[in-house]
Amino acid sequence: MVRKPVVATISKGGYLQGNGKGALPSAGDSEPPGPEKVVLKKKITLLRGISIITGTIIGAGIFISPKGVLQNTGSVGLSLIIWTACGVLSLFGALSYAELGTSIKKSGGHYTYILEVFGPLLAFVRVWVELLIIRPAATAVISLAFGRYILEPFFIQCEIPELAIKLVTAVGITVVMVLNSMSVSWSARIQIFLTFCKLTAILIIIVPGVIQLIKGQTQHFQDAFSGRDASIMGLPLAFYYGMYAYAGWFYLNFVTEEVDNPEKTIPLAICISMVIVTVGYVLTNVAYFTTISADELLLSHAVAVTFSERLLGNFSLAVPIFVALSCFGSMNGGVFAVSRLFYVASREGHLPEILSMIHVRKHTPLPAVIVLHPLTMIMLFSGDLYSLLNFLSFARWLFIGLAVAGLIYLRYKRPDMHRPFKVPLFIPALFSFTCLFMVALSLYSDPFSTGIGFLITLTGVPAYYLFIIWDNKPRWFRRMSDRITRTLQIILEVVPEEDCRKL
Repeated sequence: MVRKPVVATISKGGYLQGNGKGALPSAGDSEPPGPEKVVLKKKITLLRGISIITGTIIGAGIFISPKGVLQNTGSVGLSLIIWTACGVLSLFGALSYAELGTSIKKSGGHYTYILEVFGPLLAFVRVWVELLIIRPAATAVISLAFGRYILEPFFIQCEIPELAIKLVTAVGITVVMVLNSMSVSWSARIQIFLTFCKLTAILIIIVPGVIQLIKGQTQHFQDAFSGRDASIMGLPLAFYYGMYAYAGWFYLNFVTEEVDNPEKTIPLAICISMVIVTVGYVLTNVAYFTTISADELLLSHAVAVTFSERLLGNFSLAVPIFVALSCFGSMNGGVFAVSRLFYVASREGHLPEILSMIHVRKHTPLPAVIVLHPLTMIMLFSGDLYSLLNFLSFARWLFIGLAVAGLIYLRYKRPDMHRPFKVPLFIPALFSFTCLFMVALSLYSDPFSTGIGFLITLTGVPAYYLFIIWDNKPRWFRRMSDRITRTLQIILEVVPEEDCRKL
C-alpha cells in the first residue's frame, strides 16, 4: 500500500537529511552488534561507476543516425562545434549532480533532489510520469534497436519481420530484468564488459577515420562552414538533439547509496566518463566525414554501417552486433539505475510499499526491478512509442533543470551544508538555463505534443492527492492492499530494508 510521506522542512535539515525511517545506516551510527541487516550493499566502485555512466549514454544514436545535429546546423564545421558544446554543457550538468550527490547522499537522482528542495508534490509528479510512461517507453525504444540490430546479420538480403524484432526484443528485456533481479555484482560486471564493447565499436570507427585523415582524405572538411545556412530555430534544435545524445550522465546519482566512497567516486566517475564520451562522439563524427559527405550522411539510415561497408569490407558485418551490444548496455544501465529511483520513491511513501523491499539473499531491489517488465511489454506491443516520448521529452529537461536550480537554492538557503565537492555557481546557472530554454523551445516548436505531454504530467497532481494525501481510504481497500503486499512478499522473498535481518 502507498504510505503518506513526511512533510518537507528545509529549515530543519531537509526532507531527506538525517536518519529517518528507511534510511541506510551510516558509518557513524552506534547500534548494538547483531545479525547483518538486509540492505543494498556498496558495490559500485569507480570502474563500475564509469561503466554505468558511459555505458548508458552511448546507445544506438551515434552509430545509427547522428544526423539531427547536422540537419539543423547546415554545415560540417558547425555540427562538430555543436557536438563539442553539448558535451561541455552536459559536463556542467554532471558536475552539478556531482555536488548534489555528494551533499545529499541518497539514491534517486532527480526525484531525490526535487523532493529535498521543492517538496513531495513535484517529486511525486516526477516519479509518476517516469514509472507509467517515460521509462517503459524509453526502455522499449532502445530495446527495439537491440532487437533489430541483433537480427541484422541474419536478414542481409531481406527486410526483418516486425514480429521477429519484437519477440527478440522481449527476450532481451526479460534477460536484463532477470540479470538485475539476481545480482548487483553480475549486472555491474556485465555493464563493464558492454561498456568496453561500446568503446571498441567507437574505436573501430575512429581508427580508420584517423588513417583516412593521415592519407589526406579531407575533402569533406574543405569549406567546413559553407552549406545551407542554419536558421534561427535550427541551432536550438541542434542543441536539443545533441543534449539528448549525451543524456544518461545522471544515472550514477540514482544509485548513490550503493557507491563505495561516494565523495570521491561520484565526481571522478562523472568527469572521466564525460571526457571519454565527448571525445568519442566528436572523433566519431570526424571519422564519418572522412569517408561520407554531409549529404550522404543525411540520407543514410545507419551511418556506422555505411561507413564500415566502405572501409572495412566483410568486417562491416560485425558493426550491427556491436550496435546491438551497445543498446543492450544502455538497457542494462537504465534498468539498474531507474529501479533505484522507484525503490527510493517507495521508501519515501510515494509508491506502493512492496517496491522498497529487498530480496533476503540476493540483496537486490527485486520488486522495483520487475515492476518495469509488464509496463515495458505493454509499451512494446501496443501504442506509438515515439509519440509518447515526444510528448514527454520536455518533462525530462524540466525536472533536470529544476533539480540543478535547486542546487543554487540550497547554496543560499543552507550555506553550512556539508559539500565535499563544490562547483562554481555559473555552472549550474548556465545548465539550468539551458534546460529551461529547451523546454521553452519544445513548447514553441511543437506546442501540440508539448501540450499533451504537459497534460499527461499534470495527471500526477490528482493522483498525489488521491493516493498519498487522502487518509480515509475504505477499509476494504486497505485490507486488500495489505493482503497483496504480504502475498507478494512471500512469493518474491523480499523484506523491508528497515528493521529486517538476513534470513
